[in-house]
Amino acid sequence: MSYQAKKLINDPRDVVTEYIEGMVETYPLLQYLDGFPNIKVVLRADVLGSTYDKVAVISGGGSGHEPAHAGYVGEGMLTAAVCGDVFTSPHVDAILAAIRAVTGPKGCLLIVKNYTGDRLNFGLAAEEAKSEGYNVEMVIVGDDCALPPPRGVAGRRGLAGTILVHKVAGAAAAAGLSLTDVTAEAKHASEIVGTMGVAFSVCTLPGHVTSDRLGPGLMELGLGIHGEPGAAVADLQTADIVVSHVLKQILSTETKYVPITRGNRVVLMINGLGSTPAMELMIAAGKAVPQLQLEHGLAIDRVYTGSFMTSLDMAGLSISIMRADRIILQRLDAPTKAPFWPVSVEGDRPPAKIPIPLPPSKIETNVELFAKPQELGEQGCILEVAIRAAANEIISLRDQLNEWDSKVGDGDCGSTMFRGATAIMEDMKKCYPLNDAARTVNEIGMSIRRVMGGTSGILYEILCKAAYASLKDSPVITSKEWANALAAGIAAVSKYGGAGSGYRTMLDALIPAASVLKERLDAGVDPVNAFVMSADAACSGAESTKNMQAQAGRSSYVSAEMLALVPDPGAMAVASWYRAAAIAVESRLRPSKD
Repeated sequence: MSYQAKKLINDPRDVVTEYIEGMVETYPLLQYLDGFPNIKVVLRADVLGSTYDKVAVISGGGSGHEPAHAGYVGEGMLTAAVCGDVFTSPHVDAILAAIRAVTGPKGCLLIVKNYTGDRLNFGLAAEEAKSEGYNVEMVIVGDDCALPPPRGVAGRRGLAGTILVHKVAGAAAAAGLSLTDVTAEAKHASEIVGTMGVAFSVCTLPGHVTSDRLGPGLMELGLGIHGEPGAAVADLQTADIVVSHVLKQILSTETKYVPITRGNRVVLMINGLGSTPAMELMIAAGKAVPQLQLEHGLAIDRVYTGSFMTSLDMAGLSISIMRADRIILQRLDAPTKAPFWPVSVEGDRPPAKIPIPLPPSKIETNVELFAKPQELGEQGCILEVAIRAAANEIISLRDQLNEWDSKVGDGDCGSTMFRGATAIMEDMKKCYPLNDAARTVNEIGMSIRRVMGGTSGILYEILCKAAYASLKDSPVITSKEWANALAAGIAAVSKYGGAGSGYRTMLDALIPAASVLKERLDAGVDPVNAFVMSADAACSGAESTKNMQAQAGRSSYVSAEMLALVPDPGAMAVASWYRAAAIAVESRLRPSKD
């Protein structure tokens, strides 16, 4: 039976902002950026990016995991934390705002949990920051030991072991190390830690009803931190049995999740998931230490017990084990003023809010740039025809894409693409510089960023951003330069999304299209014919996804039998708009003689 959860909140949409407001009032060495509603960044009050003489360490992710990530902002740990909405990756603009606010000459390290949305948003922010002149590196943490080795790109999820990586990196940065060395220490720490979680209840999102997925007398093994189902459901067991199972899973010699063997020294973290009493956490710690010593032959150098990375109000715990060495222990023991490591906080209270820093480049709005009506040249007219045809095709396919996605995903592919296509149509009327193809491609990416959200939105923006970078220095854009821009966009999507040909994603339409386009142009085929041929290749590639086992995204958890019923919705969306654009260009340049 479902029921409305009791929460001490106001509007569910404001919980993250109000949480941050309370946090900076409680801990005077913290501030937050104030200015735009989608920017939720907590940062050290004693750091100013332009003068900061150490490596900045930035992390973040969806909210709902408190005290992570904002609770670990402070001298000796994180320089800033970027807070997304509940269980939602933070916006690229918020990540960029954090980088600009705290990054000095020594650069910054982004520590990212291994979830697709986080990888893509932080990845795009890193690329944009680099283009502005910042020195940025990124380390991805995937410490989950619950699921079997993955077939595709999703990989191991980032869990509570990430907090240990934060501490190692923050201490290394505080010691004055270079960005290269801080990155190396953080990467090493991420490779020697493993985590597994066990839940006794399901968490409840603010404003939602409580799920009855996990009934009385049951527990879930190997869950993530977003309330998603675990690897298995089992009857509730005693603390001895639960702890024993988790330790054996993390230290399994078959899966080899972490390089820990008998005789090693380790650090142990017992982490509450939100509503687990301290009594139960201490019981787990008391059982884990002797089991690690007697059954696994490990020496325990440090034990951390408490709630470090939660899942709202979930009952349960996770256990993390990290191999210890002299440097790791030195970093973990180094002093920090991060409030939830935990330590006391001293000092005068500075202002709780500071303005969001602007990019170092010129600040211009689309309205200022493109307020005057444009007299379109021939190339601008062709571009307008192609964009309009592509967007209208996606608008007409909303229900079909949603239907396909309901069988292999979360059922909103069509609605998400519809939002992007509608925004493109509206923005094209107002501010697209259609006579400048490169800038128009960049503006399409900005339209998508504003409204689409989710993994598909960030992938399309990455595609546009990389294509723009390929085109922007060309005074005259030829067909071959368009082909090169498409290839550059595909390479960027593959780099940050992790997928490739045959993974059952949008790339299975884009890659064949790009390949055929280049081949036909190199062979001297007329550009319009080459465009239409490449559209046919995109359609064939999208249809072929019916025969593929998904290796990325939510479809990777769906059975092969179900996947065979429908093509990949993302690939079909690409093929549809790409073909519509090709046909529209052909019709424009070669009108029917009838």
